[in-house]
Amino acid sequence: MHGKVEICGVNTSRLKTLKPEEMTELLRRTKEGDMKAREELIEGNLRLVLSVIQRFSGRGENPDDLFQVGCIGLLKAIANFRPELNLKFSTYGVPMIAGEVRRFLRDNAAIRVSRSMRDTAYRVLQCKEQLTNRMEREPTLSEIAEVLDLPLQTVTAAMDAVSAPVSLYEPVYSDGGDPLTVMDQVRDMRNTDEHWMEQIALREAVQKLGEREKRILALRFYDGKTQMEVAGEVGISQAQVSRLEKSALNSIRKSISVS
Repeated sequence: MHGKVEICGVNTSRLKTLKPEEMTELLRRTKEGDMKAREELIEGNLRLVLSVIQRFSGRGENPDDLFQVGCIGLLKAIANFRPELNLKFSTYGVPMIAGEVRRFLRDNAAIRVSRSMRDTAYRVLQCKEQLTNRMEREPTLSEIAEVLDLPLQTVTAAMDAVSAPVSLYEPVYSDGGDPLTVMDQVRDMRNTDEHWMEQIALREAVQKLGEREKRILALRFYDGKTQMEVAGEVGISQAQVSRLEKSALNSIRKSISVS
């Protein structure tokens, strides 16, 4: 989007920039119902819209759509701005434009979430922006949770709910050859081929045991019982339990090493 000259038919390289005194005069005339001043005010603040939507450029949305939504936020900002508050228009307009874009992204997310979760996420994003402006750094989730008086888990879940999904096949790096994708960087440490093979070998080795040996191993290692407790439940001596357990484990080790 940064290199795109035209958005929605607007040549971004030729957008106007209003001086503070021009902005003040146009705002005054707009409040008095001057439609020509309103049009000039809109055209003079399209750069503001562009600067805001650039924050959302990495979410895969069409820049033209974001620009149009940002312009809706600009119109709302112009309609609701109160010059008597002695605020710069950009100070008021940026949150309005960003809020409109966030609402669009939230309502058109690929993954649908509940209305209450979306509302919480919107509050979190607003609070984050306010704290960023006040602290001149990005706040932590704990700081946001404290300000909103919400559990940290709720804030985390809300942020996750409105995060844009990433395709496993999305390229993250390319040096001219085959690109490196997200899938290439994600590794499941539990469900590896080696782990599957070990599980299959273990299952087959256990299936070869006698029913009494299977029961002893289940009581010992699944239920966590002592050899004495197993002996009482199976009806044999503790020494027999120890011998059968050792024999079963040795049998399993041999089966796995052979496979």
